Amino acid sequence: MTLITLRVLDGADRGRIFADVPAPLTVGREEGNAVQLNDERVSRYHLKIQEDQDRIVLTDLESTNGTKINGESVQLWVLKPGDVIAVGRSVLLFGSREEIAERLAALRGVDVSDGVTMSTEDLDQDSGSIALDFELNFTDDPEAQHLLHTLMPPELPTALSAGQVAQLSELLMYIHLRLRGLLDSGKIRDKKDQIVLELRHWQNLIDLQDRLAGYLREIGEPLE
Repeated sequence: MTLITLRVLDGADRGRIFADVPAPLTVGREEGNAVQLNDERVSRYHLKIQEDQDRIVLTDLESTNGTKINGESVQLWVLKPGDVIAVGRSVLLFGSREEIAERLAALRGVDVSDGVTMSTEDLDQDSGSIALDFELNFTDDPEAQHLLHTLMPPELPTALSAGQVAQLSELLMYIHLRLRGLLDSGKIRDKKDQIVLELRHWQNLIDLQDRLAGYLREIGEPLE
Protein backbone atom coordinates (compact mmCIF):
# COMPACT_ATOMS: atom_id res chain seq x y z
CA MET A 1 0.00 0.00 0.00
CA THR A 2 1.35 3.42 -1.02
CA LEU A 3 1.35 6.00 1.78
CA ILE A 4 1.30 9.73 1.09
CA THR A 5 2.57 12.53 3.33
CA LEU A 6 1.43 16.12 2.83
CA ARG A 7 2.60 19.00 5.05
CA VAL A 8 0.72 22.31 5.05
CA LEU A 9 3.23 25.14 4.62
CA ASP A 10 0.74 28.00 4.42
CA GLY A 11 -2.97 28.75 4.70
CA ALA A 12 -5.50 28.31 7.49
CA ASP A 13 -4.17 24.81 8.23
CA ARG A 14 -0.51 25.85 8.31
CA GLY A 15 1.60 23.44 10.34
CA ARG A 16 -0.72 20.45 9.95
CA ILE A 17 0.82 17.19 8.75
CA PHE A 18 -1.20 14.53 6.95
CA ALA A 19 1.22 11.65 7.40
CA ASP A 20 1.09 8.20 5.82
CA VAL A 21 -2.33 8.62 4.21
CA PRO A 22 -3.18 5.61 2.02
CA ALA A 23 -3.52 6.27 -1.70
CA PRO A 24 -5.74 6.96 -3.51
CA LEU A 25 -6.82 10.07 -1.64
CA THR A 26 -8.58 13.33 -2.35
CA VAL A 27 -7.88 16.85 -1.13
CA GLY A 28 -10.67 19.36 -0.62
CA ARG A 29 -12.76 21.22 1.92
CA GLU A 30 -15.51 18.57 2.35
CA GLU A 31 -15.46 16.07 5.22
CA GLY A 32 -15.25 13.16 2.77
CA ASN A 33 -11.66 14.04 1.79
CA ALA A 34 -8.73 12.25 3.38
CA VAL A 35 -7.01 15.66 3.40
CA GLN A 36 -9.61 18.25 4.41
CA LEU A 37 -8.55 21.90 4.23
CA ASN A 38 -10.23 24.90 5.86
CA ASP A 39 -9.96 27.10 2.79
CA GLU A 40 -12.97 28.64 1.05
CA ARG A 41 -10.98 28.95 -2.19
CA VAL A 42 -10.41 25.18 -2.26
CA SER A 43 -13.10 23.20 -4.08
CA ARG A 44 -15.23 20.62 -2.28
CA TYR A 45 -13.19 17.89 -3.98
CA HIS A 46 -10.21 19.74 -5.39
CA LEU A 47 -7.67 17.11 -6.46
CA LYS A 48 -6.91 13.42 -6.35
CA ILE A 49 -3.60 11.66 -5.70
CA GLN A 50 -3.22 8.03 -6.74
CA GLU A 51 -0.62 5.46 -7.70
CA ASP A 52 -0.37 4.41 -11.33
CA GLN A 53 2.39 2.14 -12.66
CA ASP A 54 4.70 2.89 -9.69
CA ARG A 55 4.19 6.65 -10.08
CA ILE A 56 2.27 9.02 -7.83
CA VAL A 57 -0.13 10.96 -10.04
CA LEU A 58 -2.00 14.14 -9.08
CA THR A 59 -5.18 15.00 -10.97
CA ASP A 60 -7.02 18.30 -10.63
CA LEU A 61 -10.73 17.48 -10.34
CA GLU A 62 -11.90 20.44 -12.43
CA SER A 63 -11.48 22.67 -9.39
CA THR A 64 -12.74 26.27 -9.51
CA ASN A 65 -9.40 27.94 -8.78
CA GLY A 66 -7.05 25.31 -10.19
CA THR A 67 -3.92 23.62 -8.88
CA LYS A 68 -0.32 24.74 -9.17
CA ILE A 69 2.82 22.61 -8.82
CA ASN A 70 5.99 24.58 -8.10
CA GLY A 71 4.27 27.70 -9.42
CA GLU A 72 2.92 26.21 -12.66
CA SER A 73 -0.78 25.50 -13.28
CA VAL A 74 -1.38 21.80 -13.94
CA GLN A 75 -4.23 19.41 -14.48
CA LEU A 76 -2.23 16.20 -14.34
CA TRP A 77 1.19 15.73 -12.74
CA VAL A 78 3.61 12.99 -11.64
CA LEU A 79 4.51 14.01 -8.09
CA LYS A 80 8.01 13.83 -6.68
CA PRO A 81 9.12 14.42 -3.08
CA GLY A 82 9.63 18.14 -2.55
CA ASP A 83 6.95 19.29 -4.98
CA VAL A 84 5.00 22.30 -3.69
CA ILE A 85 1.24 22.11 -4.33
CA ALA A 86 -0.75 25.35 -4.24
CA VAL A 87 -4.55 25.13 -3.94
CA GLY A 88 -6.61 28.17 -3.06
CA ARG A 89 -4.76 30.01 -0.29
CA SER A 90 -3.15 26.80 0.94
CA VAL A 91 0.33 25.52 0.11
CA LEU A 92 1.19 21.85 0.61
CA LEU A 93 4.52 20.08 0.50
CA PHE A 94 4.52 16.56 -0.93
CA GLY A 95 6.67 13.94 0.79
CA SER A 96 8.11 13.26 4.22
CA ARG A 97 11.36 14.84 5.39
CA GLU A 98 13.13 11.53 4.79
CA GLU A 99 11.72 11.15 1.26
CA ILE A 100 12.73 14.69 0.32
CA ALA A 101 16.18 14.31 1.85
CA GLU A 102 16.70 11.10 -0.15
CA ARG A 103 15.66 12.83 -3.37
CA LEU A 104 17.97 15.76 -2.69
CA ALA A 105 20.85 13.38 -2.06
CA ALA A 106 20.13 11.61 -5.34
CA LEU A 107 19.79 14.85 -7.31
CA ARG A 108 23.14 16.15 -6.11
CA GLY A 109 24.76 13.38 -8.11
CA VAL A 110 22.67 13.99 -11.24
CA ASP A 111 23.47 16.38 -14.07
CA VAL A 112 20.46 18.72 -14.18
CA SER A 113 21.89 20.98 -16.87
CA ASP A 114 19.36 19.69 -19.40
CA GLY A 115 16.44 20.16 -17.03
CA VAL A 116 14.13 23.16 -16.82
CA THR A 117 13.79 24.98 -13.51
CA MET A 118 10.12 25.56 -12.71
CA SER A 119 9.11 28.97 -11.39
CA THR A 120 7.87 29.36 -7.82
CA GLU A 121 7.39 33.13 -8.02
CA ASP A 122 3.60 32.87 -8.03
CA LEU A 123 3.67 31.29 -4.57
CA ASP A 124 5.18 34.46 -3.14
CA GLN A 125 2.30 36.75 -4.03
CA ASP A 126 -0.14 35.86 -1.26
CA SER A 127 1.80 33.94 1.34
CA GLY A 128 5.37 35.24 1.37
CA SER A 129 8.50 33.50 0.21
CA ILE A 130 8.69 29.76 0.81
CA ALA A 131 12.21 28.40 1.02
CA LEU A 132 12.28 24.64 1.23
CA ASP A 133 15.74 24.47 2.74
CA PHE A 134 14.59 26.74 5.59
CA GLU A 135 11.17 25.11 6.00
CA LEU A 136 12.49 21.55 6.12
CA ASN A 137 15.46 22.48 8.31
CA PHE A 138 17.48 19.44 7.27
CA THR A 139 19.87 21.04 4.82
CA ASP A 140 21.87 24.25 4.51
CA ASP A 141 22.35 23.75 0.79
CA PRO A 142 21.20 26.94 -1.01
CA GLU A 143 20.69 24.88 -4.18
CA ALA A 144 18.10 22.63 -2.52
CA GLN A 145 15.01 24.35 -3.90
CA HIS A 146 16.61 24.72 -7.33
CA LEU A 147 17.35 20.99 -7.45
CA LEU A 148 13.92 19.95 -6.21
CA HIS A 149 12.14 22.12 -8.74
CA THR A 150 14.18 21.16 -11.78
CA LEU A 151 11.91 19.44 -14.25
CA MET A 152 14.00 16.67 -15.73
CA PRO A 153 13.34 15.32 -19.24
CA PRO A 154 10.56 12.78 -18.64
CA GLU A 155 10.67 9.14 -19.62
CA LEU A 156 8.41 7.87 -22.36
CA PRO A 157 5.31 6.05 -21.10
CA THR A 158 5.44 2.26 -21.04
CA ALA A 159 2.89 -0.50 -21.58
CA LEU A 160 1.33 1.31 -24.53
CA SER A 161 -0.58 -0.50 -27.22
CA ALA A 162 0.71 -0.46 -30.78
CA GLY A 163 -1.94 2.12 -31.70
CA GLN A 164 -1.00 4.36 -28.78
CA VAL A 165 2.69 4.14 -29.69
CA ALA A 166 1.84 5.17 -33.23
CA GLN A 167 -0.23 8.11 -32.00
CA LEU A 168 2.53 9.26 -29.64
CA SER A 169 5.13 8.93 -32.39
CA GLU A 170 2.99 10.98 -34.77
CA LEU A 171 2.48 13.71 -32.15
CA LEU A 172 6.19 13.96 -31.31
CA MET A 173 7.09 13.98 -35.01
CA TYR A 174 4.64 16.82 -35.63
CA ILE A 175 6.23 18.91 -32.84
CA HIS A 176 9.75 17.98 -33.96
CA LEU A 177 9.17 19.01 -37.58
CA ARG A 178 7.56 22.32 -36.67
CA LEU A 179 10.36 23.17 -34.23
CA ARG A 180 12.99 22.22 -36.79
CA GLY A 181 11.41 24.55 -39.33
CA LEU A 182 11.31 27.39 -36.82
CA LEU A 183 14.94 26.86 -35.77
CA ASP A 184 16.04 26.82 -39.42
CA SER A 185 14.26 30.15 -39.98
CA GLY A 186 16.27 31.97 -37.29
CA LYS A 187 18.91 34.45 -38.42
CA ILE A 188 21.98 35.73 -36.58
CA ARG A 189 21.87 39.53 -36.26
CA ASP A 190 25.10 41.38 -37.12
CA LYS A 191 27.34 38.61 -35.79
CA LYS A 192 26.00 39.23 -32.28
CA ASP A 193 24.74 36.71 -29.79
CA GLN A 194 21.18 37.20 -30.97
CA ILE A 195 18.85 35.15 -33.12
CA VAL A 196 16.09 37.00 -34.98
CA LEU A 197 12.79 35.45 -36.04
CA GLU A 198 10.48 37.05 -38.58
CA LEU A 199 7.10 38.00 -37.21
CA ARG A 200 5.35 35.19 -39.10
CA HIS A 201 7.76 32.61 -37.63
CA TRP A 202 7.29 34.08 -34.16
CA GLN A 203 3.52 33.76 -34.63
CA ASN A 204 4.09 30.18 -35.77
CA LEU A 205 5.95 29.51 -32.52
CA ILE A 206 3.09 30.98 -30.48
CA ASP A 207 0.65 28.80 -32.43
CA LEU A 208 2.70 25.73 -31.55
CA GLN A 209 2.63 26.68 -27.87
CA ASP A 210 -1.14 27.11 -28.14
CA ARG A 211 -1.51 23.66 -29.64
CA LEU A 212 0.66 22.15 -26.90
CA ALA A 213 -1.45 23.90 -24.25
CA GLY A 214 -4.53 22.37 -25.85
CA TYR A 215 -2.98 18.90 -25.85
CA LEU A 216 -2.03 19.28 -22.17
CA ARG A 217 -5.54 20.35 -21.24
CA GLU A 218 -7.11 17.50 -23.19
CA ILE A 219 -4.78 14.94 -21.62
CA GLY A 220 -5.32 16.42 -18.17
CA GLU A 221 -9.12 16.26 -18.20
CA PRO A 222 -10.20 13.99 -15.30
CA LEU A 223 -11.20 10.54 -16.44
CA GLU A 224 -14.84 9.59 -15.98
